[in-house]
Amino acid sequence: MTPLVIAAAAAFAVIGGIAERVASVWPPDEARRRPPGVRTAGLALGAGLSAAAVAWRSALPLWATLVYLAFLAGMVFLSATDLEQRRLPHILLDPLIVASLLFAPFNPAVKPLDAGIGAVVALGFLGVTGLLVRGGIALGDLYLIVPIGLLLGWPTIFTAIFLGALLSAAVGIALLVTRRAGMRSYIPFGPFLVAGLVLALVWDPTLLGPLSAIPG
Repeated sequence: MTPLVIAAAAAFAVIGGIAERVASVWPPDEARRRPPGVRTAGLALGAGLSAAAVAWRSALPLWATLVYLAFLAGMVFLSATDLEQRRLPHILLDPLIVASLLFAPFNPAVKPLDAGIGAVVALGFLGVTGLLVRGGIALGDLYLIVPIGLLLGWPTIFTAIFLGALLSAAVGIALLVTRRAGMRSYIPFGPFLVAGLVLALVWDPTLLGPLSAIPG
């Protein structure tokens, strides 16, 4: 295990915990001011493991790996807010979209054309899905899929969407079985899109470099 993997895991465990605490008080109009609990620990653990997996998997230049981790940090805060308040604030989304657009021409993992196609096609796909499945896709999810599409490119973006949808369905079924949610309960999709991003980055055999380049 490299120093970068250890540092990423530790830093993102802290980031995950902080993000959950911030989401409990901000934005203040719908903040519930919950005390720290299971969700705090879960988000800290999930963020730490996600960052460690990306750092371990990446064979990109260090600067590019750090940029991917920086995007992930922003998405951790978005996920925490979506879980707590069922929203993806533009004050976090808009800089993420702009930064991903600026990064796309220099990203060594994805060609600019593939990045653009990935973002546009994913946006169109989720937009049509939102029209067909009312309540399944929120407007914030359409904004969020743009930076994810730019970071993954075509066709890997559909791996992220598929895995995110699969996780969302599994969690929804579990909540129904345990009666912690009903058929009409809203389950935010943003955190599952972020989870799909991480899984796609780790799963794809070439995006972050060939698997043979992973340190033994």
